[in-house]
Amino acid sequence: MINSRRSFLKTAVVSGGMLSLDATGFASQALASSARKVELFAHRGASALRPEHTLAAYARAIADGADYIEPDLVSTRDGVLVARHEAILDETTDVSQRPEFAAKRTTKTIDGRTHTGWFCDDFTLSELKSLRAVERLPKVRPQNTFYDGMFQILTWDEIIDFAAAESATVGRLIGLVPELKHSTYFAKAGLPLEDRFLKSLTEHEYTKRCPLEIQSFEVANLKYIRSVIGKKDNIRLMQLVAEGNIRPADVVAAGDDLSFGAMSSKVGLRDIARYADVVAPPTRALIPLLADGKLGKPTALISDAHDAGLLVHTWTFRPENRFLAADFRDGNGENARNEMGSIAEIRRYIDAGIDGFFSDDSAIGRKAINA
Repeated sequence: MINSRRSFLKTAVVSGGMLSLDATGFASQALASSARKVELFAHRGASALRPEHTLAAYARAIADGADYIEPDLVSTRDGVLVARHEAILDETTDVSQRPEFAAKRTTKTIDGRTHTGWFCDDFTLSELKSLRAVERLPKVRPQNTFYDGMFQILTWDEIIDFAAAESATVGRLIGLVPELKHSTYFAKAGLPLEDRFLKSLTEHEYTKRCPLEIQSFEVANLKYIRSVIGKKDNIRLMQLVAEGNIRPADVVAAGDDLSFGAMSSKVGLRDIARYADVVAPPTRALIPLLADGKLGKPTALISDAHDAGLLVHTWTFRPENRFLAADFRDGNGENARNEMGSIAEIRRYIDAGIDGFFSDDSAIGRKAINA
């Protein structure tokens, strides 16, 4: 197991052979004699508090106790891996305010979605470095707009070096959880991600020893990475899944019919376990919402994944009321931060048996784990 992971002890009171019930009436799944490690993944850094994928967001997440920081990786026109949630630039940079790049505005279809705007693969690294990051959700998180224009787009190499420096400063290994975005799209554009990414892991001393969890919604890229690197003590592969009949982009491109719903079945999970170590469903696939917006009962997905030998890491917990289940909201407005409600919601998922989770606010996530 990776030594940097934090742990907490779930103390279920056992009486008459029955596990104790929590305040919501659900039986705790933990045994009193066992300690379970729950890992905290900083979703694009501390993106509830700073513009995502910036040094400020990553630094805040590390200071607030994140076990891993997440860079979503896309490619520049000259083949450099950089951190952006999407290939699209207009929501998270000031590109729309830059007249020198007006001619680069275009329309593209990526993973089945058509968008008109600016795309990272039309920019060289030098051009991207002239842009500045902005808050992606300014209406929800207006306080973060204070930092608009302060930070450059980061390369993957810069993030590795930053994590190494922070690790030396705080005295613990900081994990990296990179997501390879739009692999099929970039391969078609002549900018395949996988070999450049794997080469980068050999070029940094830090990535040879730090916890790494490589994630993707696509399947073929993870299978390829597993075939190249095999099993390594410090590296896990995470298969991201959505809900229902949505299909991974590489499956669509190949003309196959495998859906995320099928991947989340008992048979599908066993198939994932052949090449990955972790399955990562959205939170509501694990505990769905009822008609009134409150949390219902856990599905079988966590136990089925564990039976297949997979860890379960879920996405994404956000601290504002609008993102919480109805039973955890307060009366302070849709966009108000609700720390206590967020902690209570995360605890429900920890009690259900998750092994880790992505959070926009690492301080809240850490409090939930330590509760």
